[in-house]
Amino acid sequence: MESFLKQKASKSYVMDSYSQMIIDAVQAVKNAVVKIDVYRKQKGKLQRAGSGSGFIFSSDGLIFTNSHVVQGAERIMVSLLNENEIEATLVGLDADTDLAIIKVYSSGYSVARMGDSEALQIGQLLIAIGNPYGYQHTVTTGVVSALGRTLRSQNGMLVDNVIQSDAALNPGNSGGPMITTGGEVIGVNTAIIQGAQGLSFSVPINTAKEIANQIIANGKVFKAYLGLSLQEVPLNQKIARHYHLVNDRGLFVTGIESKSPASRSDLKEGDIIVSFNNKPVRTLHELFKELSTKSVLSMIDMSVVRHTELVELTVFPVQRG
Repeated sequence: MESFLKQKASKSYVMDSYSQMIIDAVQAVKNAVVKIDVYRKQKGKLQRAGSGSGFIFSSDGLIFTNSHVVQGAERIMVSLLNENEIEATLVGLDADTDLAIIKVYSSGYSVARMGDSEALQIGQLLIAIGNPYGYQHTVTTGVVSALGRTLRSQNGMLVDNVIQSDAALNPGNSGGPMITTGGEVIGVNTAIIQGAQGLSFSVPINTAKEIANQIIANGKVFKAYLGLSLQEVPLNQKIARHYHLVNDRGLFVTGIESKSPASRSDLKEGDIIVSFNNKPVRTLHELFKELSTKSVLSMIDMSVVRHTELVELTVFPVQRG
């Protein structure tokens, strides 16, 4: 009997430790998470036209959210956890990555701590915080299901390098943070697939930070376009050693859009991109950074592994309209 009680106590302790980990992570971020209500004119009057989530990422009141939440809004109101409601201004947005930045002039909030989305691993525990259906500060948990996915955004463009998880997201979660058990934001929740269960997607925080830097500096985002659906995959190490490649990973081409720069090159589905612009590429974030510089709008050299051969190609990226 005593042994049974000890086992039961041990199990309770493990369960409590898990709960405490979630509680501590939420506690670290909750004062930075906001509810966003947008208003548009209908019949000459401003009326509430939708809501979403966001989180404060700088001490001067800058907030990440989704572009589809605030695009076209004539008034944006932000509710803090202390129930203060403040009008926000739009700093800028990028519909292609479904990211937007708004700003509030207030106090009484904390700033979310940014993590490193490149350090994520499949199976890692994640926590989502948001306002689904207006239920403020709802917490759900899940794990990283896949990394480096390509997702078609609401404007029809391909968003590279999204994080796939099984954390439950619903309308109103859009723009809220996906955090680690350490309380660090590693993604901006962006999409669910209607009718599917256990499929939700977040834009990696490393990508969001790059977008923010451009929006804050220039008021807009520059990105070159290839027209590829890609997936990060491990690289066969025998092939890597044979061709003296430094990569342990590459970018597997799962799809090529018609009438795109990629379709006019010699790229084929099934190729694994290992070099772009004479630099090794292991991750979609590395490719994203290359496509964020205007110098890339020229004939670019690429190396791909095709079956067991290393093939040299060229592609001419174009600026996204």
